[in-house]
Amino acid sequence: MPGSSSIATMKKVVQQLGLNCVKVSQAAADLKQSKFQSDQHDPLLTGVSSDSFRPQKVCPFLKSYILRILKPLFVNQ
Repeated sequence: MPGSSSIATMKKVVQQLGLNCVKVSQAAADLKQSKFQSDQHDPLLTGVSSDSFRPQKVCPFLKSYILRILKPLFVNQ
């Protein structure tokens, strides 16, 4: 068989690298389990609290400056 030598070579490489062979079904189960565990911390799935979007505080100097400029625009209407 022409493919048997390449399989033997791959097995030898896996052994040299010290990798553990795992059945595909076990790898899929492990992946599924880790995904479910990470889902608890995923903000796209769990949502984000409203505290994350607090209004920004405005500098008092800047606020008074803006009000001085805008107030005449609305008073004259």
